[in-house]
Amino acid sequence: MRNRGFTLVEVLVALVIVAAGAAAVLASLNTAAASASYLRDKTFAQWIAVNRIATTRLQTTPPQNGTTEGEVDYANGRWRWRQQITDAEIPGLRRIDVSVRPVVPGAAPSTAADAADGNGDGWTLTLSGVLGRDLAAPGAGVDWEPMAVPQPPGAGGDDAATSPQASPDDGTESAAP
Repeated sequence: MRNRGFTLVEVLVALVIVAAGAAAVLASLNTAAASASYLRDKTFAQWIAVNRIATTRLQTTPPQNGTTEGEVDYANGRWRWRQQITDAEIPGLRRIDVSVRPVVPGAAPSTAADAADGNGDGWTLTLSGVLGRDLAAPGAGVDWEPMAVPQPPGAGGDDAATSPQASPDDGTESAAP
């Protein structure tokens, strides 16, 4: 009986199988890391856009229609935002579109002309909101009390057949027949 070991071909086949498995595992880890990074950037961009919309709404003087741009430091990074304010189709409302992307070191800064192309290339997120005017006349008060809702017959309330009646003389309650 002779001791038999692995042949060179068997060892090479085993190494090819292990290498293919390792490559698949590394590819899936790379995809998971890229997805996590993308979702992190998307979340930060959304927070920045929501903050821009809220800041615009809270201004004491209404902003003019048009495009404004700026940069902000947020979450250990630099972010570029572009805000466009336009009239909405509903009178008294204006639309606010805020686009956000991370600033890439060494890249040329974007310009308002880039917004005119309309394709939004390079923006991580674009969020829309509205800006409204006061719809009441100046000096008019707003009635915050809810309107009285009429109840259908038999639903309670003033129906004498279902509500208990108090005796006016002795203060005792008696049920209606």
